[in-house]
Amino acid sequence: FIASQGALIDAGLLEKAESWLREASTVIWLADSQDTVAAIAIGDSIKVNAKETISRLKAIGITPYMLTGDNAITARSIAKQAGIDVVRADVMPAGKADYIESLQASGKKVAMVGDGINDSAALAKADVSIAMSSGSDIAMDVANMTIISSDLAKIPVALRISRQTVRTIRQNLFWAFIYNLIGIPLAAGILYPINGFLLNPMIAGAAMGLSSVSVVANSLLLKIRS
Repeated sequence: FIASQGALIDAGLLEKAESWLREASTVIWLADSQDTVAAIAIGDSIKVNAKETISRLKAIGITPYMLTGDNAITARSIAKQAGIDVVRADVMPAGKADYIESLQASGKKVAMVGDGINDSAALAKADVSIAMSSGSDIAMDVANMTIISSDLAKIPVALRISRQTVRTIRQNLFWAFIYNLIGIPLAAGILYPINGFLLNPMIAGAAMGLSSVSVVANSLLLKIRS
C-alpha cells in the first residue's frame, strides 16, 4: 500500500519487516509523501494456559476455530502455538458473524468467545456467547455468559458446569413426574378390578414428599459434581 502511494521503502527495512512477519508480529509502517520513515512491530503472545485450554476443549468434543483480523502469517503462528487447526485470518467484524452463520447453516452449534467490540456481532450471532470480564462492556452486554477473570481455563469449566446443569434439570423433571405417573393411576384404582388394590392416602402423601426430596437432593449433588 505504501509503495502504491509513491513512498520508497528501504530494502533493509523491508527485509526486517518480513522477518517480523515470519515471527507472527504485525508491522505498522510510518511514511511521509516520499520515503518510509519507520516500521514498528507489534507482537502477540498466547496466554500461558491457552494450549492446555484448547486441549481440554478438544477432549470434550469441541472443535476450536480461530477468527481474527490479523494477517494470515500472524494468525497461523498463534494458532499453531495454541493447537488450533482451523484458522480464518484478515476477517472483519461482520465477516466473523457471517462465518458463524455458515457453520450454523451446516448444522453445527457454535460457541463464540470474545472480549472486544469487534467481536460483538459474532457474539450476538453465536448459539452460545462467552465474554471475558477483562474485555469491553459491549461484549459482556451481548454475551450469554461472562468469565469473571481473564483465565481461559475457566471456559471448559463453565461449559462442563452448564452441561451438568442441563442434565440435572432433566433428571429433576424425571423425578418430579415419575411419582405422579405411577401414583395417580394407582390412586384412581387402576389395579382394583384386577386384585382389589387401592393406594393408601398415607403412601400417596409420602411419595409426594419423596418426589420433592429427590429433586432437592439431586440439585445439591450438582455442587459436589462441579
